[in-house]
Amino acid sequence: MQQARLLLNCCAPAWKSVRKASSGMARQGPLANKVALVTASTDGIGFAIAGRLARDGAHVVVSSRKQQNVDRAVAALQGEGLSVVGTVCHVGKAEDRERLVATILNINVKATALMTKAVVPEMEKRGGGSVVIVASIAAYTPFPLWMDKEREESIKETMQITRIGKPDECAGIVSFLCSEDASYITGETVVVGGGTPSRL
Repeated sequence: MQQARLLLNCCAPAWKSVRKASSGMARQGPLANKVALVTASTDGIGFAIAGRLARDGAHVVVSSRKQQNVDRAVAALQGEGLSVVGTVCHVGKAEDRERLVATILNINVKATALMTKAVVPEMEKRGGGSVVIVASIAAYTPFPLWMDKEREESIKETMQITRIGKPDECAGIVSFLCSEDASYITGETVVVGGGTPSRL
């Protein structure tokens, strides 16, 4: 519970500033006037998701462990005229406790559970909301994080695809899952994997 409080405290100022900013603005789109807190969102898939949610009308809070990353992401998204604020928030940190294997568990399991627990009371005050957890396809089909060109070509040939997916291709499904159109979808795993085997 202490960790959940720390997580909520690190994001609370940005959450409140979005709520204040949103009170005077009429937004349009399927996510109009919703608030989206996107962790690890200053690069890659997280950044693509933050941008898509904002373009679909949400007021977005981006976060990262480093201030310069937050500043860069906020400037880029605000430069598009989007409603975005940022905060430094390392969702897996509580004095950098366990190392190595424990770090992976903290980021991939514990931090997700604690962040969800921390935001649910805010969501309840607003009358509901969505929690969308994004994980790598490597959870189903392990592969090296960084691939050389030869390995990439081998994967494309095996899967009979012409290219590897891009972060923006994950953003649309996240926006949909946050919209009213998906209000009756609960507890599902949606794979955006281009045909990658994805069953345990």
